[in-house]
Amino acid sequence: MQALVLRLIRWYQRFSARTPSHCRYYPTCSHYTQTAVQRFGVIRGLLMGTSRILRCQPFIKGGIDPVPQHFSLCRNKNVTEIAKASEKYYGETAQQN
Repeated sequence: MQALVLRLIRWYQRFSARTPSHCRYYPTCSHYTQTAVQRFGVIRGLLMGTSRILRCQPFIKGGIDPVPQHFSLCRNKNVTEIAKASEKYYGETAQQN
C-alpha cells in the first residue's frame, strides 16, 4: 500500500512540475507528505499531509516546515530541525535571527 501511495505522489510531482510554483512552504506539501508516509506509514503520513495542505492558505505566512521526528498534526516548531532544513534550502551561509 505504501509503495502505491508513494508512486501516486511521485506522479503528482511530475505533473505539477509543469505548472508554476506557488507553494508557501518548504518542503512542498507533496514532498512533506512523501516524507511523512515514508517515516510514519500510510495512514499517519496521509493525515499529516492533509493537515499540511489545510494549513496552506492565503492567510498563512508559510516558510520552512520540515516533517517532525514524532507524529504531529501541528506545524513543526523544533528549532534544530528548522535550522537544518533552512541550511538545506538556503545553503551553508544561512543564518537564523
